Amino acid sequence: MPTIAFLSPKGGVGKTTSALAVATQLAARGAGTTVIDADPNYPVAGWASAGHCPEGMRVVSDVTENNIASKVREAAAADPFVIIDLEGTAAKIVVLAVQEADFVVIPMQGSVLDAKEAARAIQLVHDQELAMRRHLHSYTLPYAVLMTRTPAAYMTKTMATLRKSLADKGIPVFENVMVEREAFKAMFTFQRPLQALDPAEVTGVDKAIKNASEVAGELLSRLQPAAGEGAN
Repeated sequence: MPTIAFLSPKGGVGKTTSALAVATQLAARGAGTTVIDADPNYPVAGWASAGHCPEGMRVVSDVTENNIASKVREAAAADPFVIIDLEGTAAKIVVLAVQEADFVVIPMQGSVLDAKEAARAIQLVHDQELAMRRHLHSYTLPYAVLMTRTPAAYMTKTMATLRKSLADKGIPVFENVMVEREAFKAMFTFQRPLQALDPAEVTGVDKAIKNASEVAGELLSRLQPAAGEGAN
């Protein structure tokens, strides 16, 4: 079953928000989903502590570099989807988690600084591929950049330029983006999934659900051709 790591060396790019939004949408589709909170600040575990996880979703946070591999494998044996929320690229636990991943999502805001930081995450993916090819010669670790915190009404010139630059370099980029919406922030304010937010209290809930569902749907489509690649 697919294990998807959300990886970014830069804080504030919407990594945890994206991971949680996708995970809750997968659960809403009836797919059992485990979120492994390997971020040292444990934001997903804090969110889940209120007890409003959707049915079919659970959060595991008691992970260290000594048990991350076994925790991921236990989760993969129990649920169809495993989402790992990671922070940084230098920590050993990040490398160990990426070793267990079937797909890596690299959230990135539309700025040159964020693009440079995202390049570090992409290099980690490539390093993992090279290491694994010592044993599996055609091993690949699929990944894609996910543009985050984008304006709802338009795409900035900087973002359009960065998307083209990434495409020109052969770097896969999600067609869908994570839009900057109050409802995504409200998930953490009220410690509830999008579907459980009150539209009378939070603006744009329906649009946020649609956005998160589209990103989750594209991820599923990207997982299908990637399913057999890592085992080759």
